[in-house]
Amino acid sequence: MASRIEFVEFIADQLKDAGDITYRKMFGEYGIYCNGKIFGVICEDMLYIKITDAGRKICPDLEEAPPYEGAKNYFLMEDVENKEALTNLVAASCRELPEPKPKKRKSK
Repeated sequence: MASRIEFVEFIADQLKDAGDITYRKMFGEYGIYCNGKIFGVICEDMLYIKITDAGRKICPDLEEAPPYEGAKNYFLMEDVENKEALTNLVAASCRELPEPKPKKRKSK
């Protein structure tokens, strides 16, 4: 079952105080970005956030699970209604994640 766009938009709205939140359809599901950094994925209407040391300090008891078969573990965010906690986790995690690599120009 693919994620519903309404759920993706809800998550983006919940996180608007963390930074510039965008999302992009990827492999039938969605990648979610903050200030250009991909920090998580939405699969089957569930939010998964990349695991960082900062995230572990803020939410040490979060369940970890792979968002899809063959993926590494991410934090599984089951309580997406708690806007403040969600925003704090995403903002701290994104500060720790590396900047996106510059895109290579296609040669003609």
